[in-house]
Amino acid sequence: MSAQSPVGGTSRAVGGTEYSWCRAVPGGTGVTVSALLLSKPPDLTLLHTCIHKLQISHPILRSKLRFDPSTNSFSFFTPSDSPTLQIQTSDLAQPFDLTIEHEMNTNPWVNSNLNNQVTEADVMFVSVYPLPDQQWAVVLRLHTAACDRAAAAFLVRELLGLLGGGGEREIVKEEGLGFAIEDCIPAGKANKPFWARGADMIGYSVNAFRFSNLEFKETGFPNSTQFVRLKIGVEDTDRILSGCKSKGVNLFGLLAAAGFIAARASKDLPDEKWEKYSLATLIDCRSLLDPVLSDHHVGFYHSAILNSLDIKGGEDLWDLAQKIYTSLTTAKDKNKHFTDMVDLNFLMCKAIENPSLTPSSSLRTSLISVFEEPITESTNQFHKEIGLLDYIGCASVHGVSPSLAIFDSIRDGGLDCACVYPSPTHSREQMQDFVDHMKKILIEYSLPQ
Repeated sequence: MSAQSPVGGTSRAVGGTEYSWCRAVPGGTGVTVSALLLSKPPDLTLLHTCIHKLQISHPILRSKLRFDPSTNSFSFFTPSDSPTLQIQTSDLAQPFDLTIEHEMNTNPWVNSNLNNQVTEADVMFVSVYPLPDQQWAVVLRLHTAACDRAAAAFLVRELLGLLGGGGEREIVKEEGLGFAIEDCIPAGKANKPFWARGADMIGYSVNAFRFSNLEFKETGFPNSTQFVRLKIGVEDTDRILSGCKSKGVNLFGLLAAAGFIAARASKDLPDEKWEKYSLATLIDCRSLLDPVLSDHHVGFYHSAILNSLDIKGGEDLWDLAQKIYTSLTTAKDKNKHFTDMVDLNFLMCKAIENPSLTPSSSLRTSLISVFEEPITESTNQFHKEIGLLDYIGCASVHGVSPSLAIFDSIRDGGLDCACVYPSPTHSREQMQDFVDHMKKILIEYSLPQ
């Protein structure tokens, strides 16, 4: 997969899915942020040592994303020398949530393919911010083509372990720049007849014009990403997860169902008025690949399944969650997470090139996106010793993307979701009300009937 570069180091061309992200990130979707909130100032020397250790163990983190306009191609290039990343410090003292938004909207890749020269940009940046109330933020900002949500969460766990161990702890080491997901799909799983691919492409395109959306506060290109948080306490979360287990559905189905119900309720629609809502479900394929990969393989190894449901109002949350879950299960049984990968990547790039193909040229491709599985995390003693107060992981969505992307986690037994959305296409007040309604629905339906 790797080849010697004429200037020393290793390189490989990006795969099809990685290429889609290379096209998407300059427009504002796919700037991945992992942010730590600390109660004490970080030791910058130790942090520098730990970040470099991560880069040595995962070569793609010290790579550069190279764009060659003569071939319109991207590649990852890792120099043979030691990591050179420098931690950026800032005196921008603002609350933690605004710092995260600032990082999502700081895009060093925005001009990566706008000139006629070969360009290179790092795939990872690290910043430290002083915050009000004697708190600090340490933020990792990564290009999504090089690091998906599962890998970003794994890197945070590794970083915390290194910080807690004074930088001496041993961590997993990878060889080279890894694989593109397309090169790891098991033989035959991605096969699709030509006529079927054409029919599916037409189906995706036609259905997109039938999807209903949240009200757009402003039309045209969104220019930034904002987020609101959905947090539910341990007792309510336990009831929600117990309900999922007893009814045979996954959490993603319940979150999507609550989102669909809240979306329809946000509109003044007559009774029995049907609307078609779309859902993009992201699946971590590492365990399904050949060779099987674990989350310490840093890169992008998710695929998406896009489906839709007709909503008329008055739906039962659990019944709707069951329909969503069954729809995804059926699609996975047909290997659509592999067979439709090329189609969805193609349509993503077409939407980037032709915003008019999306509703109101808003670049919205679905109402909601969810992950098939949440990230599960637990606080332990050394987290307290280094002063960890909070952690949020999410990514920007103001380029081609859904109206609401839900980055869910179960943290110390409680549901904690970063819900990101494009602005000013949607307003903070609108999305806070939307997410608050989702939370109310989830809690009410989890209570004993």
